[in-house]
Amino acid sequence: MSEHEHAVPLCGWGKTSPSVSSLRTVSATTPERTDQLVALVKDVGRRGAIARGLGRSYGDSAQNGGGTVLRLAAGSAGLSLDEQRAEVTAPGGMSLDELLRLIVPRGFFVPVTPGTRYVTVGGALASDIHGKNHHVEGSFGNHVRRLRLLTADGTIRELTPDGETSSSFWATIGGMGLTGIILEATFSLIPIETSRCVIETRRVGDLDALFAVMGPGADDAVRYSVAWIDLLAKGRHLGRSVLTRGDHATVDQLSSKQASDPLDYGPHQVASVPITPPISVLNHASVAAFNEAWYRKAPRHREGEIQGLTRFFHPLDAVGNWNRLYGPRGFVQYQFVVPFGEETAMRAVIERIAGSGTASFLAVLKAFGPANPAPMSFPFPGWTLALDLPAGARDLAGLLHRLDNIVLDAGGRHYLAKDAHTTPDAIRRGYPRLTEWQSARDALDPQRTWASDQARRLALV
Repeated sequence: MSEHEHAVPLCGWGKTSPSVSSLRTVSATTPERTDQLVALVKDVGRRGAIARGLGRSYGDSAQNGGGTVLRLAAGSAGLSLDEQRAEVTAPGGMSLDELLRLIVPRGFFVPVTPGTRYVTVGGALASDIHGKNHHVEGSFGNHVRRLRLLTADGTIRELTPDGETSSSFWATIGGMGLTGIILEATFSLIPIETSRCVIETRRVGDLDALFAVMGPGADDAVRYSVAWIDLLAKGRHLGRSVLTRGDHATVDQLSSKQASDPLDYGPHQVASVPITPPISVLNHASVAAFNEAWYRKAPRHREGEIQGLTRFFHPLDAVGNWNRLYGPRGFVQYQFVVPFGEETAMRAVIERIAGSGTASFLAVLKAFGPANPAPMSFPFPGWTLALDLPAGARDLAGLLHRLDNIVLDAGGRHYLAKDAHTTPDAIRRGYPRLTEWQSARDALDPQRTWASDQARRLALV
């Protein structure tokens, strides 16, 4: 096992609230290296440890001030693709980027992807990531057949969603790494004919119209659906949006040139932000100009456009280190869900943001389908909104806590993988099965060895 240890300040992708941890880069891709990792885990200090993948959680869930952070390095060693079953077994430290580069040319796609490829398999499970297809196919945990979990006592447990290990399995899905280290997972894949998608795009003039075209049942025949919202628009334009729907393209939907190599796949960055500017580039004026241009650029209604997988699913990955654009103070990503029937609450949130003048460069709305059995999984049937807000915005903490009250009073909750500011009370109110999860976690880790800055902030350890 390759292991390098040093004290280092760590933060999430939002670049807020850094803390100094003892960082150890480890590998667990062979039995010998796994044995060495087991020995390392059994020797962590009183501040405990947390696993860290690529650091794409937005807040403080993959840092552990004063304690140990274990960064898993994997690559593709240990990958096993079963093409007949459309199933893959992948190491927990492997990124979706690495995985996609291997499986797309073989005619497969991951069952769920967030807006970036740069998350690990272990992180995807620990956060129970969701994507544009939740309304029909659920979150990542729905597609996992088994996983191998290293617990704090050095035991490697094989967990499945059914049977006697199901409680431990579902506590790990969405458990933010607080049950152990996910060494490996087996999950289903989506068979695809091409590396492209066929897209429908339309402008939607206001929030009521958006609810009508995305609401329960309206999108059931569409695999992927997401809306970008202009959160600076007010009045009769409140909630004006660009709705994008799509599915994987078949060979007969491609041009003759595209069809000559239908599974061609080679994502790459087109630009990178080399330094962090002294102030945020994404201010009210620049975001307002972008929003107007983006809305006007979108067609009123267009069907049948062919786009590559990267452009449709991971557009921000084309710009390396884009989080630096927010300047040295970083940004807060805020994501919540409210039940269907609570559209008034969603409207109130959007009105508050628009009225505050706080500019969100990225704001997307999706409709969620049924929840899975994981007590700490974020999605349930309803509307979810995710937005980025500059950390230096005036009275940002006050604004977010006012939004929290609207969300919680409507029966909603917040996504832990994005969270950087909520309170223990917000988590207790938003996750009614919290005590059930704590019981299952304590059975796996009675000493509460697994710990993070977020877990302490939210009184989860």
